[in-house]
Amino acid sequence: MNNDITKSKVLSSLLWKMMERGGSQSFQLIVMIVLARLLLPKDFGLIVLVAIFISLSNVLIQSGFNTALIQKKDADEVDFSSVFFLNLFVASILYVVLFFSAPIIAIFFEETQITLILRILSITLFFGAINSIQNAIIARNMEFKKLFFSSLGAVLVSGIFGITMAYNDFGVWALVVQQLTNQLLVIVILWFTDKWRPKLLFSMERIIGLFSFGWKLLISALIDTIYTNISGLLIGKIFSPILLGFYSRGEQFPGFIVSNINGSIQSVMLPTLAAHQENRERVKEMVRRVIVTSSFIVFPMMIGLAIIAEPLVKILITEKWLPTVPFLQIFCAVYALWPIHTANLQAINALGRSDIFLKLEIVKKIFGFVVLVISIQFGVHAMAVGVLISGFLGTIINAYPNLKLLNYSIQEQWKDIMPSLLLSLVMGFVIFFIKSYAMSDILTIIIQIFIGTILYVALAKLFKLECFTYLLLTLKDMLENKKEKTKLIINNEVR
Repeated sequence: MNNDITKSKVLSSLLWKMMERGGSQSFQLIVMIVLARLLLPKDFGLIVLVAIFISLSNVLIQSGFNTALIQKKDADEVDFSSVFFLNLFVASILYVVLFFSAPIIAIFFEETQITLILRILSITLFFGAINSIQNAIIARNMEFKKLFFSSLGAVLVSGIFGITMAYNDFGVWALVVQQLTNQLLVIVILWFTDKWRPKLLFSMERIIGLFSFGWKLLISALIDTIYTNISGLLIGKIFSPILLGFYSRGEQFPGFIVSNINGSIQSVMLPTLAAHQENRERVKEMVRRVIVTSSFIVFPMMIGLAIIAEPLVKILITEKWLPTVPFLQIFCAVYALWPIHTANLQAINALGRSDIFLKLEIVKKIFGFVVLVISIQFGVHAMAVGVLISGFLGTIINAYPNLKLLNYSIQEQWKDIMPSLLLSLVMGFVIFFIKSYAMSDILTIIIQIFIGTILYVALAKLFKLECFTYLLLTLKDMLENKKEKTKLIINNEVR
């Protein structure tokens, strides 16, 4: 791994990663909004059910090797090729299992369509097996510009396919084709933009070495995926796919915003922290910076989104989706905590302590399962509140090891993010009362966003928040670096 990771390279990588996730997910969100207007909540509920089984399979395919390849300093061609062929082998086995299990799953949920949907979408297991290696190599080299073009191109083309089929009354199959073509195009575009190709190399010794680090992440990811998706399984079985459609749409909107910011930071953070893993003070400094800065950005977005949720849903996906509003508001609070989770867990992974990572997942899921068992008795909305309670407990559990590893306690972390949280609450309180004026939904949302943004920035400047100053200085540095590079190019061309 390249140890010469400068601030400029980190910021450039983060910018491209955010452009990749922001660009692709923005178009993906637009596609989903159009599809939601054309299709029924039940169609989305069926896809969510099928996606649960595919997600579990993908965890088994990657087996923690993706993170292990990024974390390993001296990973070479033998490592990448060995994991590539192993992933394809495991994907083949799991595809066969899902293919023959599909009718049983369809009977269990009393939805005959699931059989064919699952058999077709399970093909994406092979795409995931290939893409995990491509992503690992890109992350190690911090070449996120390549992901930007592959993701954006895939979303645009697959979106056209999906919307065209939905408009022509293909129902749930519009979603199937859209997801299938999206994942296929990602690996095809990366195949042409990235130089890496698998070689006929395989070393069981290397696999065992990587697995010694990755198996703990595999178990952690498996536990997390089962826990995350068990709510969907229970809602689909005990209640209905329609209610699952409302629940999943409520999670999608805040998830889109935060996963874009959080996922971008996470992708850049792991290789950056791993490169400095011997310098604990430096790692703590970077972890703190990520928590403070991302919270400053995420908190006002989530509070603002929760307040404008009802008119936003009516405008974007019509009144038939209004039951999704309470779920959306609850998940805004859930996703607001994500930056704290991510920063702490990525620090633990970068330091090579996947054993601690596994222990944390087990403890969190025990608490989470207890909360789920209690909340399910009170209905689907209570289940969503249970996810929020589990998320809050998770911030404490994830931060605990870093008191010893980095001398960065949960009390210190909350002290760091409290100014942003308080300013966000003040902003939210002000814009909440704007809706009491008799205006159209669109005008109300525009005014709320405008006033909320101005107020939040003004308060940050007034109280001289450190993270606000840091963001301004960082933006200034990036612009100056861009100017310098442009001058250099012009001078070279003149010569």
